[in-house]
Amino acid sequence: MKLTFQLYQNFTDEDLEYVRQLGIRHVVVGTTGGTRDFFQAAKKRVESAGLELTNIGNTDVHNMPAVTLGLPERDAMIGRYIEYLHDLHAIGMSYTTYAHMANGLWSSPNTAGRGNSVARTFNADTATGRWLDQSFAAGNVHGRAYSEEELWENFAYFTERVVPVAEELGINIGLHPDDPPGLTLGGVPRCIASSYQGYQKAFEIADSPNFGACLCIGSWLEGGSSTGATPEEAIRGFAAAGKLWKVHFRNVSAPVPVFRETFLDEGYGSMVKYMATLAEVNFDGILIADHVPGMVGDPRNPWSLSIGYIQGMMDALGIERA
Repeated sequence: MKLTFQLYQNFTDEDLEYVRQLGIRHVVVGTTGGTRDFFQAAKKRVESAGLELTNIGNTDVHNMPAVTLGLPERDAMIGRYIEYLHDLHAIGMSYTTYAHMANGLWSSPNTAGRGNSVARTFNADTATGRWLDQSFAAGNVHGRAYSEEELWENFAYFTERVVPVAEELGINIGLHPDDPPGLTLGGVPRCIASSYQGYQKAFEIADSPNFGACLCIGSWLEGGSSTGATPEEAIRGFAAAGKLWKVHFRNVSAPVPVFRETFLDEGYGSMVKYMATLAEVNFDGILIADHVPGMVGDPRNPWSLSIGYIQGMMDALGIERA
């Protein structure tokens, strides 16, 4: 299993030193508007520190309203996504995560968790959306309401053009769950990456060994029973199909309509059980800590807590770290 640490495009040499001190060998790097030259330079810096780059993202093409909703600039954005796949191939990457949401992550004002930790909170009555430099409120934020049929047609349009390129380049695309899942937000139903059944339909439409799942356990827990499968069942099902390539390891307080992101040992999900299930299916992909609550002191404190918790579980279960 590739226990992996998340870095951002402005990462420092000290950040790389911190990752080594954690005992982690793998990193992912997130960017906004990243270019091939930047990707190559970032990979060189990571490798010069004795670490391995497992994935590098570009949020400009990670979650694209024009693609999800079939807006006039859709073809241009798909062209940019295909260019991004070629950039990944050029620097030797073979995996990327893709989100198919129209209006980003929705949240309410942060609330206090254990020990007054600061945590993202969602309340369906007060939440608003945000993605990059855009904000979204209640109502039909894209001018009108959209139907599930339109969302599925637009997803098929995207995969028909993108998947053959991914196959040609040898890149796996992991579909990230909606966050939060199963609701209609801003007039757009979240019907594709919000349930196990939705994933199965998405796999059928993509019809490719190169299109699979990035399972965010936190997002899955947000959906609760509406996902149609427990996290353990999702892990087993995606793994059995050979489509489980990345796992975001995080916990929340409860399913929608109201939840707060929590420390791994604080939420309602059994993280030990999920790690044991990953061991059961011999998961050998990328696993990251994600969306950690804020703590007092050094901003790295919550990351250290989450990584240490994960490492302890892996060691207790006899999971070999790549």
